[in-house]
Amino acid sequence: MTGPTMEPSDPRDHAEPRGTGLVRVLAPATSANLGPGFDAAGLALDWWDTLEVRAAPMTSITVAGEQAEAITKSEDNLVLGAMRRLAGEVGASLPPLHLDVVKGFSLGRGFGSSAAAVALGLLAARQLLAPDLSDTALLGMATELEGHPDNAAACLSGGATLCWIEGGSVRSRAVPVHPGLVALALVASEPMPTLEARRLLPAEVRFGEAARTAGRAALLAPALAGDFDLLLPATEDVLHQPMRLAAAPTSGRVLELLRERGQAAFLSGAGPSLLVLCPRSGWDGAEADAEEALKVVGADGWEVRRLELARTGAHTEPEP
Repeated sequence: MTGPTMEPSDPRDHAEPRGTGLVRVLAPATSANLGPGFDAAGLALDWWDTLEVRAAPMTSITVAGEQAEAITKSEDNLVLGAMRRLAGEVGASLPPLHLDVVKGFSLGRGFGSSAAAVALGLLAARQLLAPDLSDTALLGMATELEGHPDNAAACLSGGATLCWIEGGSVRSRAVPVHPGLVALALVASEPMPTLEARRLLPAEVRFGEAARTAGRAALLAPALAGDFDLLLPATEDVLHQPMRLAAAPTSGRVLELLRERGQAAFLSGAGPSLLVLCPRSGWDGAEADAEEALKVVGADGWEVRRLELARTGAHTEPEP
């Protein structure tokens, strides 16, 4: 689907990119929070958006794939904005380019679509303009553009990550993930914008709820590393999910049924979709429980999708 193009500019006014051929970037979907790890934990999923960039006489954008019609092809496009942010950071001007975006996963469902868009743009711009720019600098810019680091860190690094802010800088560390750990996504039929979900959160929480959440979050690392008996308690949350689920009752009821059946289900990011983590041997059972829960609740239009975890994060591919 081709959208309106933007005003051309004289290529002589811009820094010449390093290489004139195709730049291809892939960025994975992510699930943030993982229950109690609010704004700190994230996990990359084997479900990808792609970007191809070519030199062009004028800047233009095409978008295809999932909900392509909902993505702007103007100056406000997140991918283009991320590219220009990096160009400004390194003191270069972005030359006229054609951006071809293919959406592999849905918007506004809790799978880090905006983080993926930002990662696509930043990696493409780094490849073109500043290949020596550090991953740390990239994460800082991604967090600035995305608003918080949990999706951004997992998207850029792959696997599972924990992140925090220290001295005004974003820090991130990989968490070991067992090779037998897989996911099941319950993709909601309707979106919930992240800003709307944020407005549902209280300014203060009770001490007991905070202490309980800290205890559960401490279990995430061993659970992800292979202590699968801990997956259910490690993904319990009383800090942010209850308020969000009150505004998404279908998600709340499905989540309740899944956890009653022993499935490590939680709100994916800001929701309204859900994610279940389980060992590969439990995939069939998790899928059966998910289908049954959706049927009981009458959650029409939801999709159940098996997902491997993405062991690598956003990356460029060699030119063909």
